[in-house]
Amino acid sequence: MSNSYADYVQTFFDTLKSVTVTDRQGAALAVDAGIVRVHDSMRRVARGTGKVMFVGNGGSAGIAGHLAIDFAKNGGVRAVTFNDASSLTCLGNDLGYDQVFAKQVEMQAFAGDVLIAISSSGGSKNILNAARAAANLKCEVITLSGFSPDNDLRRLGDVNFFVNSAVYGFVETGHQAVLHAILDTAMGWTTATKSVQPNVPVR
Repeated sequence: MSNSYADYVQTFFDTLKSVTVTDRQGAALAVDAGIVRVHDSMRRVARGTGKVMFVGNGGSAGIAGHLAIDFAKNGGVRAVTFNDASSLTCLGNDLGYDQVFAKQVEMQAFAGDVLIAISSSGGSKNILNAARAAANLKCEVITLSGFSPDNDLRRLGDVNFFVNSAVYGFVETGHQAVLHAILDTAMGWTTATKSVQPNVPVR
């Protein structure tokens, strides 16, 4: 009898347990401390007039769209993505694909907004440029990356979550799990209510 599913799940579990977090200076943070810092940013946005912006390519774009609507609908935190086809094709044609997110950040962001930049490799130029543009506008930058621990994106965030795997499925699913953990715990999830969907808006 094959144990391939159990082996896969165990490997993914081990990958999630090995997630590491660093700050902008590269100093290590406990995972829970990194999550609390994102919670603080979410609450600041929810109580004010700012927003959370999500960017990602391919599978990461799907994660960005999924979590943006969950942050907004479930968490009560204003959240947007920049994946509209007209915007991407216009800016890609006029400025180059490496600028499709950075230009939208420049057009839409205000100081104090939050950018969540998702890249499995941490090396996608359009994601790196978006993170730099957000920092230049005094936005807070949260990154999620994988593959190499020395990837460029991991150096650009105020809080950087790193999934230590070179397997796309583990990295992408890990990023989604981390973001869901951030949102769900901000909405009140605890082990005492582990079977109950969190439903308290972030405040």
